[in-house]
Amino acid sequence: MSNWTVNDIPDLYGRVALVTGANSGLGLETTRALAAHGAHVIMAARNLDKGRRAEAEIKLTVPGASLELVSLDLASLASVRALAASVSQTHDRLDLLFNNAGIMAIPWQETQDGFEMQLGTNHLGHFALTGLLLPRLVATPGSRVVTTTSMARSAGRINFDDLQRQHSYGRWEAYGQSKRANILFAFELQTRLTAAGASTISVATHPGGSSTNLQGTSVTLSNTRIESFFYATLWPLMSQSALMGALPQLYAGTDSHIYGGELVGPGGFAMMRGYPKIDRNARKEYDRSTAARLWEVSEELTGVTYDALLPQSNVLF
Repeated sequence: MSNWTVNDIPDLYGRVALVTGANSGLGLETTRALAAHGAHVIMAARNLDKGRRAEAEIKLTVPGASLELVSLDLASLASVRALAASVSQTHDRLDLLFNNAGIMAIPWQETQDGFEMQLGTNHLGHFALTGLLLPRLVATPGSRVVTTTSMARSAGRINFDDLQRQHSYGRWEAYGQSKRANILFAFELQTRLTAAGASTISVATHPGGSSTNLQGTSVTLSNTRIESFFYATLWPLMSQSALMGALPQLYAGTDSHIYGGELVGPGGFAMMRGYPKIDRNARKEYDRSTAARLWEVSEELTGVTYDALLPQSNVLF
């Protein structure tokens, strides 16, 4: 895995990938790299105007890129259901699902379904999308689900007594909770896929400290001078490019040394920068009881029941 780059991605011709948040940052670089190696990439974007510009940019740098722009608002279960239905109708296979899109440390907002915005977008929207696309995924041999978490997960905890943070809201605490939910979901999904005998695997990744539009959006919406100063002066010295930040999820999605249940992140200084590396200590973060409870709550909130899609799991769980 030493110094693994996009040049190490295998030929992906004939593969179909879906990337959420494909119009910018990690999603844009992931889409570009996948397309450059022959994959047909479904670019899921909330803002279609930005999506069209990203699509045009990629086609300039990757002649012949096979791209398909679709609308997806993860803060709307109706939008998630519409996209999943459309993809399922128009594609008979789905090799790669990158649960990449996210928002970070924003002031209090609610999704269209009444969820706290960060939990609703970062976790519940992706939980629903993955479950609805699971029939296509499990029908595609060797398919993978790659879910992006964050280093902020280490400071997050799942507060089941106030999951939507309606009684006490801190924007960074809420972000940490949503990122903790991402890694618990990825590991729990692998456990259930294995038990059901599916060849689909689930992998978690994090980009370390990567410069994307997440920081700018957080600062703009929160109007905080301290964070604005930090991101303008210190962050460029600590962080890496969006392309480097995308390498862990590209490695997780395409390398032959991934078997499911791993966390891949930068292997350099403080896991903030560098080439992708499997974090061998990450399984210690998998609290099965918390993950299973979060799974049940997520099913109740979204109305997406994985047990119905994996019939054997009714016996196994």
